[in-house]
Amino acid sequence: MELNLKDICLKTCEVAKMAGQFIAQERTRFDSSRIEFKGIHDLVSYVDKQAEQLIVHELRQLVPEAGFIAEEGTVITQGEDYQWIIDPLDGTTNFIQGIPVFAVSIGLACKGEVLLGVVFEVGQQECFYAWKGGGAYLDDTPVQVTDHSDLHQCLLATGFPYTEFSQLDAYLDFLKWVMRSSRGVRRIGSAAVDLAYVACGRFDAFWEYDLKPWDVAAGALLVQEAGGVVTDFRGENNYIFGRTIMASNKRVKDELLRKLNEYMG
Repeated sequence: MELNLKDICLKTCEVAKMAGQFIAQERTRFDSSRIEFKGIHDLVSYVDKQAEQLIVHELRQLVPEAGFIAEEGTVITQGEDYQWIIDPLDGTTNFIQGIPVFAVSIGLACKGEVLLGVVFEVGQQECFYAWKGGGAYLDDTPVQVTDHSDLHQCLLATGFPYTEFSQLDAYLDFLKWVMRSSRGVRRIGSAAVDLAYVACGRFDAFWEYDLKPWDVAAGALLVQEAGGVVTDFRGENNYIFGRTIMASNKRVKDELLRKLNEYMG
């Protein structure tokens, strides 16, 4: 079946905004007693779960034959080819702590290839979206990655692992090198937003490990459609399910990957 990706992408934006409106409303009356701990560093709230239910209900009507891969446990497996990949609230810790950086992230994949991606940053009410071959957009404006070739001109973003610490020392060594070699590093607490910011040129690059598919699927397509490149730490394409990601403009990619492999290979 051939999908009208632009049409579905724009409708997905509306679903993400609907979920974002719900999240924003709950932020003003959040009940902290209803937080669940999946792990010491991994929280989930009733807001995550209810937002996911809302999103799934709406998306099932857009592509009825699609299945779901979602952070809060929605399992609908009738879609063998098409899969929605959803994080209803990327940046849950920020949300709980009152830090206004969190997003709704929705991607649609076919046999592992992401066809469209939407990241709605709730605090700023910014909707980033892209579909395969259609470019990347912030609201109605096309966006592109930066064209910096000198790492000293670049501002990078990263995130910290929260379950897998076997490479933590190597990661910190690479972080030290980046801090000495660039304009600076930011850690804002949402991989989806980090990737959206690479796509629109606010960051030049982003790297992180210990991630899940719903953290990166939508944002990775944003970067690619904005003219950037996305790989895993080996420079290969296993970044959605392989748990490592490096996204950047094309001009600093080789230097970053070379150093990543030097420190973490």
